Amino acid sequence: MLKAENIIQLGQLRVVRGVLLFLFFILIARYFQIQILNHDIYHKKAEGNRIRAISLPAPRGLILDRDENILVDNYPTFILSAIPIEFNDKEKKIGLISDLMGISTDIMEINYSNYYRNKFLPVRLAKNLSFKQLSILEENKTSLGGTYYGKLPKRFYTDHLNGIHFLGYVGEINRKKINQLRDSHSYTIGDFIGWSGIEKYYEELLIGEKGIDFFEVNAIGEIVENLSDKTVQPVPGSNLKLSIHSKLQKSMEQLMKDNSGSVLISNAYTGEILSYVSSPDLSTKKLSGGTTQKDWEKIIADSDTPLLDRNTSGLYPPGSIFKLITLFPLLEENKIYSSWETNCGGTYSFGDRVFNCWKEGGHGTVNMENAVAQSCNIYFYQAVQSLTLEKWSGTCRNLGFGYKTEIDLPEEKTGLIPDRQYLNNKHGKWGWSRGAMLNLALGQGEILVTPIQLLQFANIVATNGKTNKLHFRLGNTSELLLSESYSDKTWRLIQKFIRSTITHSKGTGKLADPHIRDLYISGKTGTAQNPHGEPHAWFFGFGKYKEEILSVVVLIENGGHGGEVSAPIARQAFEIYFSDKIQAHLSHAIN
Repeated sequence: MLKAENIIQLGQLRVVRGVLLFLFFILIARYFQIQILNHDIYHKKAEGNRIRAISLPAPRGLILDRDENILVDNYPTFILSAIPIEFNDKEKKIGLISDLMGISTDIMEINYSNYYRNKFLPVRLAKNLSFKQLSILEENKTSLGGTYYGKLPKRFYTDHLNGIHFLGYVGEINRKKINQLRDSHSYTIGDFIGWSGIEKYYEELLIGEKGIDFFEVNAIGEIVENLSDKTVQPVPGSNLKLSIHSKLQKSMEQLMKDNSGSVLISNAYTGEILSYVSSPDLSTKKLSGGTTQKDWEKIIADSDTPLLDRNTSGLYPPGSIFKLITLFPLLEENKIYSSWETNCGGTYSFGDRVFNCWKEGGHGTVNMENAVAQSCNIYFYQAVQSLTLEKWSGTCRNLGFGYKTEIDLPEEKTGLIPDRQYLNNKHGKWGWSRGAMLNLALGQGEILVTPIQLLQFANIVATNGKTNKLHFRLGNTSELLLSESYSDKTWRLIQKFIRSTITHSKGTGKLADPHIRDLYISGKTGTAQNPHGEPHAWFFGFGKYKEEILSVVVLIENGGHGGEVSAPIARQAFEIYFSDKIQAHLSHAIN
């Protein structure tokens, strides 16, 4: 019996020994796998337990003018951040930081709340640290475990010009903004993003690629060493070269500083924007220094609306400039010949209404050329009756009105070109009459355009429709195509008529001519009635010197007569730009 029990115990012992031996081999195999086969994997995991990766913001690309002067740059600032999981005794450490560095605890608490994402990602506590504050951080880093400081590139707008309405500005991304972004994975809370203007339109070009900084930390989260050999440097954004002519831009800003309105200047052939002034404006340099909520509220409440880009978002009646629109179908379809004359006695009766000419007593007998040069209303009251509303509105659209110009800016309005459907919807089928056409022919009534649309129209007229779309980025040319073309005769006559506006002894635009040899100015003035005050004053035209054509549009809100107020500003634009060109040609000829 005892022998049998011994045999059973011996068998059990062998089973236990076998199990233990099997487990031992499993442990050996696992050890081999970890230490030999998967060494690199687990080594990296171990490294991860003591190495902290921090993203490095990339500097945005520079913005330059056509002569490569820097308009928008970057400069380094320093920020203080904390890693929440390593930032033990938060209130105590924030209090210590405040005592040591003089930073408000309230500001740091607010920042911690605003920038917090999760316990593993950095939270910004303070920005714009001084070198003295950085020294204090270094001296007290053992007491401030879980904190670190780093660089944050900040946008800097130079003194060359204001330009907020085309350069735009950047803004800091908050929780609300990041949820609105289509490509939010590229950004984090606290990053800067183009908020308006060129900064916004070319965001993908300017933004750059973030880098990574690696730090070794100890068991309690203190940074022991910056592992600079592992750093992945950020890649700056691409530089952006604009067509802006800084001298011309600065001069136009000065001329407009006491006015509300617009000055737009373009190369008529290329579509390059040389000057883009919307007044009043704001200094981009001021914005780069940071703007408080109180300051923003004051800016937004300003009745002069300095944030409004009048060039693309301001809507105005174009006034007598639109008399040219009427001429295109009249000449193209021989509805009226340019030699046709009528008598302007100062008034014109249509139905039970009397329409007035701007000149009391009238212009006497005028043909088409004189009617354009002297801006005779009576001539166009009669001439437009040869057109249907559909033909007139279709011509407006063919010449770019009622549509966006597609300039490389993020915001632009289409304006309003009334047609039969619009008038029927607004007034009812029987609530309006053919008399509406008389007002529309003069650029009055329910018609609204933007200054940028008129600049495009100037380019179209100056080049027989052979121009490019308006743009800021040099080299970004795209041909502007009219859906309906016009004959050389039509272009030639219209160009002749607006040349007479400058050269005729009674021409309304003669103050736009700087009287420079070989420089030929053409244009049209407009005085647009305004229910809220004095009329808006327009000048629209172009100057030709040799093979170059410069288009100019000037608008002075509540300025009065375009020929008296806006034309002289256009003259200075032509003079500033072409004086340098002519001097360069003379110097070249002498040499």
